[in-house]
Amino acid sequence: MSNSFDKSYWEKRYSNSETGWDIGHVSTPIKVYIDQLQNKSLKILIPGCGNAYEAEYLFDQGFRNVFLLDLARQPLQSFKEKNPNFPDEQLVCEDFFSHDNTYDLIIEQTFFCALDPSLRTNYAKKMSSLLKQGGKLVGLLFNEDFGFEHPPFGGTKDEYLNYFKPHFNIKTFEIAYNSIQPRERREFFVIFEKK
Repeated sequence: MSNSFDKSYWEKRYSNSETGWDIGHVSTPIKVYIDQLQNKSLKILIPGCGNAYEAEYLFDQGFRNVFLLDLARQPLQSFKEKNPNFPDEQLVCEDFFSHDNTYDLIIEQTFFCALDPSLRTNYAKKMSSLLKQGGKLVGLLFNEDFGFEHPPFGGTKDEYLNYFKPHFNIKTFEIAYNSIQPRERREFFVIFEKK
């Protein structure tokens, strides 16, 4: 599986503060979703977590079964410095495609768009394998094809459905109504349930 955007690429992006996708706080659509979750014992994964504002918010709300996964060590170390009470064993520095565990909920926040588009079919399949039966993949996907040869990579609804429909029941797939202003109408909020 080829990926030119490897560990050293991402370590360099974080070292050089080349993180233009980082909005500095939990994104509103994901915060609103988290706020309606009743079960604080859900086992949750945030892959390609970066600075993991969603995880910090979840932890502050009493969710203790949250796991962060990133290929780059630096954002995990930064997260731990800011959140010293977060369990070390729930900070996983590993390739997403090698990760082996199961979860009730996976949160997608700028991970899909960071992967080489050639990995998208494998992403959908891997996400399904990491979820328990009936588990959910919830988050945001860009509603725009940027035409870049580097991350972030965007796309279209039809394209995304081709990847996800074989593995998931599509519960929600709509333009996010509460995106931050620069991303208004430029991202989809999705809830996909494992088949």
